[in-house]
Amino acid sequence: MANIIHITDFQDPRLDIYARLTENQLINRHEPEKGLFIAESPKVVERALDAGCQPVSMLLEEKHIEGQASHVIRRCGDIPVFTADFQVLTQLTGFHLTRGVLCAMRRPPLPSPADICSGKSRIAVLEHIMNPTNVGAIFRSAAALGMEALLLTGDCSNPLYRRSIRVSMGAVFQIPWTFLEDSQPDHGIQALRSMGFKTAAMALREDSRSIDDPRVMAEPRLAILLGSEGDGLSAKTIEGCDYTLRIPMSHQVDSLNVAAASAVAFWQLRPIHSDRERLC
Repeated sequence: MANIIHITDFQDPRLDIYARLTENQLINRHEPEKGLFIAESPKVVERALDAGCQPVSMLLEEKHIEGQASHVIRRCGDIPVFTADFQVLTQLTGFHLTRGVLCAMRRPPLPSPADICSGKSRIAVLEHIMNPTNVGAIFRSAAALGMEALLLTGDCSNPLYRRSIRVSMGAVFQIPWTFLEDSQPDHGIQALRSMGFKTAAMALREDSRSIDDPRVMAEPRLAILLGSEGDGLSAKTIEGCDYTLRIPMSHQVDSLNVAAASAVAFWQLRPIHSDRERLC
């Protein structure tokens, strides 16, 4: 049964998780088993619950208790459900973007790269992508367009930052992901090769193949590597990959934002047993 608690003061310490703790404080790097994240909107909370994430508390507008959040409240058991007038809640930065529902949840333990790559045919590797909006958008495209897992270097933005979760529409809970154990992906490339993956770097180079290269599309196991918003993949990473690919451009446009490029790459290089076969 829901434990409804009405809040009247924005400074109430029980709102600290939602109003005053930074992303780094929520992560709790010193005690990662105590780390938290914030899911926003009933749909995203639902996807996090479906993925097995454990709720700690909720914060929502009172009208949602019997409205659009009623189902997720029932699923969350007897955790505290804080509610307040809209005027109180709008003091939280960005609350108007949340569809009136926030849920604090425990960060799940991350699997190993080997665990999430086992049995997969298409994965993506993100190197030094620090913008949480781009990370969230890449996850959404990956989930929609056939990628089966994502690996991130340690210097990437965390996929469980609030903005990443929001932009991904909860896709961060729908597709397996983890961080590479080394911040440099070259060791990860070697590990991927040992698991039977060919590696394809998305990069603008003279020797880059077109993204629709039949040989690359036919690879039974392929890892697609995407680099930072400004500099792209490091030269060392590109040199270590089996292929270097580029998206053909027109009107003298030289490149796309990494999130947009990821969607094109994921669609073109999706597994051969996906919609591409079913449409033939």
